[in-house]
Amino acid sequence: MLTAFARAFKTPDLRKKLLFTLAIIVLYRLGSHIPVPGVDYQNVQICVDAASKGNNSLFGLVNMFSGGALLQITIFALGIMPYITASIILQLLTVVIPRLEALKKEGQSGTAKITQYTRYLTVALAVLQGTGLVATARSGALFSGCRVANEIVPDQSIFTTVVMVVTMTAGTAATMWLGELITDRGIGNGMSILMFISIAAGFPGALWAIKESGKLAQGWIEFGTVILIGFVMVGLVVFVEQAQRRIPVQYAKRMIGRRSYGGTSTYIPLKVNQAGVIPVIFASSLLYIPALVAQFSSGTSGWKTWIEAHFVKGDHPYYIATYFLLIVFFAFFYVAISFNPEEVADNMKKYGGFIPGIRAGRPTAEYLSYVLNRITWPGSLYLGLIALVPTMALAGFGGANQNFPFGGTSILIIVGVGLETVKQIESQLQQRNYEGFLR
Repeated sequence: MLTAFARAFKTPDLRKKLLFTLAIIVLYRLGSHIPVPGVDYQNVQICVDAASKGNNSLFGLVNMFSGGALLQITIFALGIMPYITASIILQLLTVVIPRLEALKKEGQSGTAKITQYTRYLTVALAVLQGTGLVATARSGALFSGCRVANEIVPDQSIFTTVVMVVTMTAGTAATMWLGELITDRGIGNGMSILMFISIAAGFPGALWAIKESGKLAQGWIEFGTVILIGFVMVGLVVFVEQAQRRIPVQYAKRMIGRRSYGGTSTYIPLKVNQAGVIPVIFASSLLYIPALVAQFSSGTSGWKTWIEAHFVKGDHPYYIATYFLLIVFFAFFYVAISFNPEEVADNMKKYGGFIPGIRAGRPTAEYLSYVLNRITWPGSLYLGLIALVPTMALAGFGGANQNFPFGGTSILIIVGVGLETVKQIESQLQQRNYEGFLR
């Protein structure tokens, strides 16, 4: 990987793309530290320090995707979470709405139209999430237990609220624009790069907090143990993410005039983790709903006490079991809507392709569905274990919770984005340095 980056910096056009990507990343991180107008910055810092010591992780998932900007209430507080949500919603709706499915089949023009819809939905979600964040900050519920939580937004007039919401929405639109700039003029997928940077930005502080709270050799033993476990988990994720089941496909030879076409053999790669990190995000978001409802409800009713006891802390057995089952369910659900065996079988039949030993048409679709179900089981169990094992293994080091940097969501995203970016750099290097058969 380091060799690929070194060779890329020696290539003039790739060096320009890498430097442009780094400049956008610096601009993005700068915006993550500029507070929204109308916020008392000193009170926010007091509550952020208290929340980090108290391990308040109610908004931990969104805060992780924003690189810590959410709890700081900056102009990029919402980060790319609205865009991620909008992309997932549009992808799910593509299966339900025939119009979107037809646009998807139109090729580049249809994809551009779906991207435009995603942008509109992103802005709408940013308005909703920004309004919710401002209302939460004004009521003091953003930092429950902080002595100055009600003084974060001193001026609670309608004008100040509107300015804060508009600023956060504009920050989300600017983040989306920066990501698209990286995609067009930089290296890799821009949104994925910004997501990678947001998560990686929280690593140093979280690791140093473990060192500060450690008791063995001034915390260095705990620090080294966490680093070692992190490397092991990254190696395991890389191994599984690269694993795939290759289904061989043979194309019949056809004679058109005096030339023959086809007769080649290829394969359909089915990844073990076909769903990626989406099931973990779905499960985490769904489990935040009960804790959010309990926090905003008043009184001391029995259901509120039960939720706070079982579904707020990530180390409770009820929470762990529900989290694991939701990940497995969403893994099968997402694979079922993202991979259509009947469509793949029809395309193979249309171009004269077949799987050796399997008849074309419906038997091919049934075979692909059978293989996909078999391979999704280990993939879903792997996602559940990756999401839970680090949490349970590291629970003794600094009060690690489900949003610990070496937890499942962060490791899967960082490894996935890193592998994809390195592959793109290597492919561009190969295009520029390809020597061919004749030297």
